[in-house]
Amino acid sequence: MNMQYAIDLSLRPTTFDLWHVCLAGTAAVLALILIFVLLSMLIAMSRCRKKHAGTVTVAPVVAPAPEPIVKIVEKIVEVEKIVPGPAPEPVILKESTPDAALQLLGLLQQQARFIDFIKEDLSAFNDADIGVAARVVHEGCNKVINEHFTLATVRSEQEGGKVTLPKGFDAASVRLTGKVTGEAPFTGTLVHKGWQVTQIRLPKLTQGYNANIIAPAEVEL
Repeated sequence: MNMQYAIDLSLRPTTFDLWHVCLAGTAAVLALILIFVLLSMLIAMSRCRKKHAGTVTVAPVVAPAPEPIVKIVEKIVEVEKIVPGPAPEPVILKESTPDAALQLLGLLQQQARFIDFIKEDLSAFNDADIGVAARVVHEGCNKVINEHFTLATVRSEQEGGKVTLPKGFDAASVRLTGKVTGEAPFTGTLVHKGWQVTQIRLPKLTQGYNANIIAPAEVEL
């Protein structure tokens, strides 16, 4: 036989026994535990928020990019040193003293009356008189030259003959005339043999000799 029980939920307990006290105490304890757990969770969450707020976020340190390494490459450059050639030797000009030239003029005047003949006005004389005087001057000059100088010809060939001058010939001893073109060797006609002094025998001058006096004035008493 089936038994059915009807429970009226609107009914209120009429008695408050020990069972109900235990049940109410348990419910109160569970409520307190639940409240404590909730408070603990709230406190923990608050601490976590403060911890996160006080934490400084450090950005990751990015290492700087390495600087490019500059390699200095030494390049050896060969420089051709141009050594200048030897400088041409300076031309040294010899200073000639007038004593020897004045001495020669004095000898020509003394032996050939050379200065008198040169300075004489010959327009008043005829050719015959000039010829006689020129002979005297010629003989005196020839005497002075032969006595104090030894002369020789520059070229030994006959005048009027053909001669060939090689490359590098002495331009001081041979003078080219006419139309000169091109470079040596040159072939031409010997017009004059030339003269050169091979020895000089001028007399020595005494101390205090005045070479400017070519011929002293003459006074007859």
